[in-house]
Amino acid sequence: MNIIKRIEELKLIPVVVIENPENAYNLGKTLLNVKLPIVEVTFRTKYAVDSLSILKKKYPNMIVGAGTVLKIEQVKAASNTGADFIVSPGFNPKIVDYCVENKILIIPGVNTPTMVEWALERGLKVVKFFPANLSGGTEMLKTLAGPYPEMRFVPTGGINSENLIAYLKLENVIACGGSWIVKKDLISSGKFEKIAELTKAAISLIKSEIR
Repeated sequence: MNIIKRIEELKLIPVVVIENPENAYNLGKTLLNVKLPIVEVTFRTKYAVDSLSILKKKYPNMIVGAGTVLKIEQVKAASNTGADFIVSPGFNPKIVDYCVENKILIIPGVNTPTMVEWALERGLKVVKFFPANLSGGTEMLKTLAGPYPEMRFVPTGGINSENLIAYLKLENVIACGGSWIVKKDLISSGKFEKIAELTKAAISLIKSEIR
């Protein structure tokens, strides 16, 4: 499976914080039921690896990424679970180089021209734009399209139902990462029906506005 191509087709990556690995079962089931077979589990709790492992074993057809990756040890741990891709909030050369050398798909965070060039130098074609809204939002991405027409972005940080479409309509954006449809408190309190509702609304919005 071409993970990047599939991400571009889905256009939305739920970014989640899981505080109880048991919630990974219901979260995966919920996202699959609403036809969004992708999730990014962040390393913001000690249960990230367990949650990644559960999702990959229980739902083998789901695209599962590891986010907020700050150490090579986390890359290794995520890879051992079968994680499909790695996401880092910033551009850590050690982590990026390790992933490139070991043919591990990584989407590192950038928010400046210099960081985009670091990615291009390493042969990367897709990067995370983070924090999106605070880094200039859609106007910054339009500006970056000029000198870097070959680079594609996954804006994350401040994305919601009100600005999602504005980002997705940009030619250099393949998808958006967002937590508003899978908020930590909704997961921890088991409100998966609400997660399904918010996710279906986002999917419907994308289908109605993006051709």
